[in-house]
Amino acid sequence: MYVEKLPPHDERAEESVIGSLLIDGDAILMVSTLLQPEDFYGERNRWCYEACLSLWDSNEAINPVTVGHRLALVERLEEVGGPSYLGHLVSSVPTSAHVEHYARIVSRSHTLRRLIGAAGEIASLGYDGGTDVDRALSQAEDLLFHIRSGQQTRDFVAIRDVLDQYLEESARLENPLELGNTPIYTAFVDLDQLLGGFQRSDMIVLASGPSVGKSTLALNIARHAAGQGSGVGVFSLEMSREQIGHRFLSSEAEVDLRNVRQRLYGDLAERRIVNAAGTLSELPIFIDDTPLQSIVEIRSKARRLHMERKLDLVIVDYLQLVQGTGRRENRVQEIGEITRSLKGIARDLNVPVMALSQLSRAVEARPSHRPQLSDLRESGSIEQDADVVMFIHREDQRFTREEWERQNPDKEYPRDLADLIVAKHRHGPIDTISLRFNGAMARFEDLPTSRGM
Repeated sequence: MYVEKLPPHDERAEESVIGSLLIDGDAILMVSTLLQPEDFYGERNRWCYEACLSLWDSNEAINPVTVGHRLALVERLEEVGGPSYLGHLVSSVPTSAHVEHYARIVSRSHTLRRLIGAAGEIASLGYDGGTDVDRALSQAEDLLFHIRSGQQTRDFVAIRDVLDQYLEESARLENPLELGNTPIYTAFVDLDQLLGGFQRSDMIVLASGPSVGKSTLALNIARHAAGQGSGVGVFSLEMSREQIGHRFLSSEAEVDLRNVRQRLYGDLAERRIVNAAGTLSELPIFIDDTPLQSIVEIRSKARRLHMERKLDLVIVDYLQLVQGTGRRENRVQEIGEITRSLKGIARDLNVPVMALSQLSRAVEARPSHRPQLSDLRESGSIEQDADVVMFIHREDQRFTREEWERQNPDKEYPRDLADLIVAKHRHGPIDTISLRFNGAMARFEDLPTSRGM
């Protein structure tokens, strides 16, 4: 015999929430951030809660008389059972002291109902033979993630709790293995002193022209972060995983990148490469080199990696190759959608997201060629959404030695020197950091004159 199963709900808990509000209207302050009307399974309890919220929004008292009047105005008083039902609710609880506990029971039941609904939607995606599999998986992950994130409500915290957390994090800084909410350090002394490391939930944009070194710098930072125990996810939409592996090996083994690519090296260099491969293989670096990825795919993969492996830093190389959802009118709006989503990933996962970006051609038109915020390609939203914006500028990419000496006879040719221009820093000052670029070994290095050296 078939027996229909009712969705999860707790009628007593729902009645206890409403009853608590009817005997103590101020209790609405304890549950308004926990419960929405749709959290109630029973329709009449949902209507009663809507009436309580409506009274609260109007700065009116909440009690059986006012709630009954508000229900009567929308012709629902008799449908809920009239004044006798409101009286029943009042008598169902002796005190409002436990209203928050009742509210959490109601919220939990609603979450279980949402989970059942999501399971049905996921099943429909599976039965739809025409659905793209990757898109279906992303939609399924989104459904579950939204249920989980819906459970995370943020409310006021005492300043004491905030400061206690700060002191705990400061203590963890003494042990690099105790990462928690600590920043992600780059290993570049002056940059870390300026930024205090990459802060959790921040979006960092690193921009430059082509072949200046933004991918190299990003991989250098990834290597150092992973060496400190941080899980790093690299979304490479331009380079293949093999090319990234070559760069890691060249930098780690200090062997010319061209020789690594072509496997042209002697016994000594080979031993260094083998040792470097052994060291790198133990690091928590995860590479996804799928080209033409959408922001939906990147978000889903980052969430999954975060759940499965522990993720502390996300790198996207590069921003203009990421595809939007296709719902925007033009590419500028699409880039805005992508940057907002990347910032959302940073906040959702509580990790810094480092997005590499190209520059517009406007930088080529200026005599100095030094990049500035207005040069970020395709959208002002990149500057708006980013917490930190950095540019790499190398004069030796612009001028040959002869051209430089002709225009700057009193200055030494800046061979292999790079300026890392911190043009935006939401949390502090901006500055320019000087680094040395070693292109042959795919690495940037601090100058000996760095303030921390």
